[in-house]
Amino acid sequence: MSYFLKNVEAQKCQRLAEEIDRVFPLKECVKRAIAATPREIFVPLGFKHYAYKLDALPISANQWISSPLTVAKVTQFLEPKEADSVLEIGCGSGYQAAVLSKIVRRVFSIERIEKLANEAKKRFKELNILNIHVRYSDGTLGWREFAPYDRILFSASIKEIPKKIFDQLSENGILIAPIEKEDRQVITKFIKRGSMIKKEELDECVFVPTKRGTI
Repeated sequence: MSYFLKNVEAQKCQRLAEEIDRVFPLKECVKRAIAATPREIFVPLGFKHYAYKLDALPISANQWISSPLTVAKVTQFLEPKEADSVLEIGCGSGYQAAVLSKIVRRVFSIERIEKLANEAKKRFKELNILNIHVRYSDGTLGWREFAPYDRILFSASIKEIPKKIFDQLSENGILIAPIEKEDRQVITKFIKRGSMIKKEELDECVFVPTKRGTI
């Protein structure tokens, strides 16, 4: 890996991981992943001084980078240490995928906004992260070529999971998604058991909505 965290960056990342851990106790693999991912690279230049606060921040194309607390929670809910491959729907800035890449061997991330997909690819190249594959496409279609996936993550809210996405989830695989319920969103865990899907509501959240098509 050619990119090394500078001392100041490393200290900020470590403090962020520790702050999150105090609010939401983290498994060691998730804590290390947060501590090894420089969030400031994934936020707009004008927001660098907010990069290590527990806040969501605006990025290009009227989208948002999730709060690092939310990213840590979702990562932990995915149980990534037991997974070989993860499909993320909604790459955004790429921060969530970068955190997952520290734990999972292969990360596949789909982004429907071409500008965001290209920017994320550049960041991964700068960080020399080689195990994230980005596709500019409609995320609601999934990425069938590399299915099935051990884990699937929606990084945008949705009312209902499309069947074709469940079809791309491996047996006993876990899918995490912010599900829209009237005026709120709930991070929901789905586990695939044959033709049955086990469902568990975990935590309230706020994400931008999933949209179809590409722009």
